[in-house]
Formats: sequence, C-alpha cells, structure tokens
Amino acid sequence: MHSKIKKIVIAALMTALVCVATMIVKIPSPMKGYLNLGDCIVLAAGWILPPGYGFLAAGLGSALADLFSGYAVYVPATFLIKGAMALIAFACFKLLNQRLGKLVAQIIGGVLAEIAMVAGYFVFEGFLYGFGPSLVNVPANAAQGLAGIVIGTVLIKVFERLHLPNDVKKD
Repeated sequence: MHSKIKKIVIAALMTALVCVATMIVKIPSPMKGYLNLGDCIVLAAGWILPPGYGFLAAGLGSALADLFSGYAVYVPATFLIKGAMALIAFACFKLLNQRLGKLVAQIIGGVLAEIAMVAGYFVFEGFLYGFGPSLVNVPANAAQGLAGIVIGTVLIKVFERLHLPNDVKKD
C-alpha cells in the first residue's frame, strides 16, 4: 500500500477510535463537560502518526464526539486542544526518545500534553462560565489526563505488537 494512503487510513482509524473512546464512557463534570477515555487514543495518535495526521485524528475524533454527544459549544476548543495534545506528544517523543527511551519519552510527552489539556479547558471554560467556576473542572480533567497517560502507554504497547507504528513511520 502506498505510504500516503497508509497514513490516511491509520489516521482515519485513529479518528474513529478517539471518537468512540471519548463517547463510550462519559462521566459528567461540574461545568457541563464530561470525563472520558479518549485521551489515551489522542496520545497514541501523537506517538504513532506524523504531526499533521496526529493533530487531525486527535482533534477531529474528539470534536466529533463532542458534536455527537450534544456538546457543540466545545467543538472548536476541543478540536484545537486535543490536536495540540497530539502535537505535544509527538514533539516530546521525537526529542526525547533517543536520549531517554520510549517509555520515559511517552510519559513526559503525555504529562505535558495533559497539562496543556487541563490549561486549555480551564481557559476555554473560564471565558464561558468565569475563571472561578472553571477551577472546579481542573481536578477532574487532571484525573482524566492521568488515566489517558496510563492507558495510552499500555495501549501503545499493543499497537507496537501489531507493528502499527512501524507500518506508518517506515514508509
């Protein structure tokens, strides 16, 4: 299969996985949002795909989940925040993998990406509801981020056993 087509197919698969993982478990949060498991796939998209593909898979999959779940007001912010998370995960992995090893590079990238997510939603919800009230979601978003890092690092091992990252990067 042609390299570009393979990347598009994997990105489309990751988009669908992000959307489903985000929608399958939804725990309402205090400020009209919800906690979900989508971050593990968002991070995996950043670790597996080239940056543009990862951004689109993470951002579009998450934004579609918001749209389908009745959270349309969050769609633009989610697209940018989740896409940025994949870019951060990618960049950290690229910069740190050779020096620190895969797992450490993934964890550092995951932590920085999740910090960006917490900060991004804090700012977005701050403009929507006020910055004082938006503080209520910070612990919940941080918990979602921690789960995303833990599950994402386990999930990437499964993907590696399926040779998914190698299939995308080597072509």
